[in-house]
Amino acid sequence: MPVRTTARRIRESRRRAADRRFGVHLLGAIAVAAATAVPFGLLLVLVKGRWGPLRRIDEGAADSLHRTALEHPGWTDVLQFLSDRVWDPFTLRAAVALLTGWLLYRRAWRLAAWSAVTAVAGGLIGLLVKTVVERARPTLENPVAHAPGFSFPSGHAMTATTSCAVLLLSLLPMVPRAWRTVCWGLAVVSVIGVGFTRVALGVHWFSDVAGGWLLGLAVVAATSWAFETWRTDAGRAHAPVSEGLAPELTGPHPEPDAVAGGRSRPEVRRLGSGDRANHGRRSD
Repeated sequence: MPVRTTARRIRESRRRAADRRFGVHLLGAIAVAAATAVPFGLLLVLVKGRWGPLRRIDEGAADSLHRTALEHPGWTDVLQFLSDRVWDPFTLRAAVALLTGWLLYRRAWRLAAWSAVTAVAGGLIGLLVKTVVERARPTLENPVAHAPGFSFPSGHAMTATTSCAVLLLSLLPMVPRAWRTVCWGLAVVSVIGVGFTRVALGVHWFSDVAGGWLLGLAVVAATSWAFETWRTDAGRAHAPVSEGLAPELTGPHPEPDAVAGGRSRPEVRRLGSGDRANHGRRSD
């Protein structure tokens, strides 16, 4: 059998194996994020136990910001616009959906899978926790805003965390280095800003927002770990966070189209040529 054909079959076999492990890692990561997010779990225990100091923080923040909202209706309108339009979960999920479609167009199949799984898993896990905890939203006199459903964790805060992380870690390789700090800053401001608007509008306690942040970070960390594990299985080097999850996105081939023992396709071809030459000499 020709050496090139053998090498190609080996590469395809290893790539399929890496893809299977990637799927397993994604599912495992989601379970880990849902069950073992220690900081979030601790906060959940304190919320369910109605811990006194946490209750005082929640009530103090709610009362103070509610008075400010009543005294400054123009400011409240701005917060309402940011919460319901700019940072609304539908808007952020639509942005992630567009990103996922673009990644598919770029043939970055695994990064698109990571983007979609992170967004969907975050939404489902947040909804599940809300249903289990069944925490009531703040009840304030003369409320300036209303929201349906349970309160903990904040769906807005969690969606902002997962969506901003997906957008940032996916697109960072496309951003010039001089602008990457700005991108990080915008993502952080957006995540914190979402939380602030929800508390200021009186539809969430501060601990709801903190819970959304922590649970969102747990989901992103878990699925990112799964993606990085796939990269290692596929023979690619570790990518620092400052470079995004897939620095290869800037190139013509964002996917590892060939893997053989950690070598890329050009390296395998050179090895194949040498093997054929050696094979010829041995045959002589």
